[in-house]
Amino acid sequence: MSPIAHASFPPQEGLIEENLLALSQLRHFVGDLAPEHYRQAFGHHGHHTFGKHVRHIIDHYDALLSGLEADGDVIDYERRRRDELLEQWPQQAAQRLAEIEAALAAAIDRCPSVRLGQAYHAGDRALLLETSLARELAFLTSHTIHHMAILGLLAEQVGIALPEAFGVHPSTLRHWQREAAVPASARSA
Repeated sequence: MSPIAHASFPPQEGLIEENLLALSQLRHFVGDLAPEHYRQAFGHHGHHTFGKHVRHIIDHYDALLSGLEADGDVIDYERRRRDELLEQWPQQAAQRLAEIEAALAAAIDRCPSVRLGQAYHAGDRALLLETSLARELAFLTSHTIHHMAILGLLAEQVGIALPEAFGVHPSTLRHWQREAAVPASARSA
């Protein structure tokens, strides 16, 4: 039998902590950017900016928090706010990230097994998928890190230095820690 079948999944607190770590890194990055850098267009069509990626991340957390506050406990990532001010003004985005961090920290007491619904839009109809707060927190960690990795590539193009762990998934960080703990002679054997 698989060891996963007998192991308990990471506690909700750990999932929230992973999200808080990513959001904190993102907030510090955004807080240090000048508005002209935050809005700078990248890519052939100029569709990528730091601000658009940050706003997209914020939208997803806002959708989760709105779903948790609503009576039906349904999360709908497609019906995002898409607040253009958050993609234009880094200080407003940094403030909203701090508010999201506070809301997530307050959610630690919420039961990780609470059942939620996630609206998934397929064509002209929406499916209601069964999910949980723990599952959505795991999704948001991966989603946020994915966009932070893109931000890291954009930052590299304009010479903005970022910490080595920026945009790196917690599982990769744990792998790096395990690798660093193994003597080099044992790795080459």
